[in-house]
Amino acid sequence: MTLQELKYIVAVAEERHFRRAAERSFVSQPSLSASVRKLEDELGIKIFERGPGEVLLTEVGEQVVAQARRVLEEAENVKAVAKQRRDPLVGVLRFGVIHTIAPYLLPDLVVGLRAAAPGMPLDIEENMTANLDQMLRSGLIDVAILALPYAATGIETQPLYDEAFRVVVPAGHPWARRKAIHPDELHGQNLLLLSIGHCFRDQVMDACHEFSRPASPGKEGNSLETLRSMVASGLGISVLPASAALPRYASPLVKVLDFAEPRPVRRVVIAYRSGFPRLDAIRVIVETIKGLSLPITPLPAA
Repeated sequence: MTLQELKYIVAVAEERHFRRAAERSFVSQPSLSASVRKLEDELGIKIFERGPGEVLLTEVGEQVVAQARRVLEEAENVKAVAKQRRDPLVGVLRFGVIHTIAPYLLPDLVVGLRAAAPGMPLDIEENMTANLDQMLRSGLIDVAILALPYAATGIETQPLYDEAFRVVVPAGHPWARRKAIHPDELHGQNLLLLSIGHCFRDQVMDACHEFSRPASPGKEGNSLETLRSMVASGLGISVLPASAALPRYASPLVKVLDFAEPRPVRRVVIAYRSGFPRLDAIRVIVETIKGLSLPITPLPAA
């Protein structure tokens, strides 16, 4: 049984005539008739009742032709999938991103990608680095946007950008009129951190040694927006990445301050499996991110 034979019986069923079916299929009538008989012999049934003026489907022939149509449709779907994979910018991209980047990068990135790669929708997984690492290595996601340090066997990374940290304090805080804060000055303040497991917590602790002190009960948050709200309520101060401290997120209850030079920063990368075939998709994501109007410092490819 071949796909061509299935095409022939569908053509005969629709034309109800061997000659017209042969013309439609661009073969001779004897060749088409021989292929149909061969299939009938293989299946051990009669698909058609052959009359002097018209060809009719047998009862079992109707079922066979219906199934043939489904098989041919699925065969076309296989071709469509292959065609998508020949174009790396066509088809869903399973896209992972950590919590402290997703809300501030994705809105602009999605708009940019809709213009640069409209046939490549993102299936987005927002999660912690450890979980995204497992999903990336197991093939559950295709790429991930992460912050260093990060390394895994069989995973490639490309640098995207550096992003400075900024201090956020309540509007009534004594520092509210300051221009810049040195990391050492954080000593003695009520410091608000993300909960354990968020890589941004570790990055801030590395950059600002005062954050290495254990947080007091109730002084941890599960998101940067929670920390911002805790600062606004007057509970303490915190540190945000620059993309989370843009004017669009401003609150009259919160004052955003720079760190003194050299400012602590985090490095953001895109990670993907070695041998991942859609390298043009990676390229377009990298180019789109580096073209966004965000408070980041784009980095050249390694």
